[in-house]
Amino acid sequence: MLRRFSLLLGIALRHISKRKRQTLVAIAGVGIGVGFFLAVSALMIGSQNDFVKTLIDAAPHIIISDEIRSPTPQPAVRAFPNAAVEVRHYKTRNEVRGIKDWQGIMRTIGARSDAVASPSLSGAVTLRVGGREEALAIVGVEPGIEAQVSDVEQYLKEGRLRNLETTQGGVIIGEEMASRLGVRMGDIMAATSARGVTRTLKIVGLFERGRGQFGGSSGYVLLREAQSLTSQPFVINRIGIRLDDPYAAEDIAKRLEARYGYKAESWQERSADFLSLLVTRNVIMYTVISAILLVASFGIYTVVSTSVADKRRDIAIMRSMGFSSGDLQAVFVMEGFTLACIGVLAGWGLGFALMQILGSVEFNIQGSTETMPLDRSFFQYAISAGASLFSAIIAAWLPARKAAQVDPVDILRGAV
Repeated sequence: MLRRFSLLLGIALRHISKRKRQTLVAIAGVGIGVGFFLAVSALMIGSQNDFVKTLIDAAPHIIISDEIRSPTPQPAVRAFPNAAVEVRHYKTRNEVRGIKDWQGIMRTIGARSDAVASPSLSGAVTLRVGGREEALAIVGVEPGIEAQVSDVEQYLKEGRLRNLETTQGGVIIGEEMASRLGVRMGDIMAATSARGVTRTLKIVGLFERGRGQFGGSSGYVLLREAQSLTSQPFVINRIGIRLDDPYAAEDIAKRLEARYGYKAESWQERSADFLSLLVTRNVIMYTVISAILLVASFGIYTVVSTSVADKRRDIAIMRSMGFSSGDLQAVFVMEGFTLACIGVLAGWGLGFALMQILGSVEFNIQGSTETMPLDRSFFQYAISAGASLFSAIIAAWLPARKAAQVDPVDILRGAV
């Protein structure tokens, strides 16, 4: 069996070596296709991975809020669960704002070795400086814990999150709001909540411009400061959770919501629209760049077709010597497969070079130098090789069928 395979492969290689120009063109076509496949897919998947990482790190992986998705079943329904009971014209009782027994939830999450939880309270105040007023959505946090749950501190242009603990009435706001109010680091502002509580707040940090949720209308204060301003002592309305494995967030969020009743939203749920767009984007991308490889396989089809046409008499002689139609098909498929293998190796080299060039391009974004995010994983190399080899085998098999159908008697008699 091995000797037969070696013989057929030797014949295929001899056919290839006799047509050097066509062979080089076919190899170049596959190589260029694979190279640009790698470059485009590395750029697209790299940017996608960078975007998903930003989605994951921008906020806690799970957010438990004081919202209840499903209303509590009515007493009559609970008393007769299997009966034909229908309750109409009732009003659900609104619960007091805040998460009940949030300390118990924190202890449950803290018992996990792969999770960190941070309590917070959100509210709203009005800032006054001179004759200017601005509405500010405040988030009260515990800086030491919040720094472990979110990447909020890396978006600070000035100050640190821990300054909230060391400064009485400290607040961190965005540069946009500071510019509108005409204030800067260290300045003091008056803050009034919706419940009429007034405090003086001192700016101890500024978020960079263009940082989305940390931009023009939100700010951070100490948790007890937010509780005092909103007249909600010992109350929180949000728990942020960070996990060692962010992709486990969806499953853990469902279990927490089923246990405590409060809405537990994973980052996947919050970003469902974006993630679905990425799937569509990937389908389009792989379809387009796979078409490049399909076009490249036409070079192999041409080479094998020409080989079949030129070797009709040789094919007839081989059939008369005892070679089966399957052997003849194998010879010409091996030709296409060999050309594709060499082309894939050349394409890998070209793709690696193109990725090095793309990776060296630098951009100046908001004062920092960044490079293009690229996915250089072996997975991309495997996809390009698999798609190329599959296309090549199909392209070679189509003309190889004609070789198997050659009638040696007609050829040897000189029939057309």
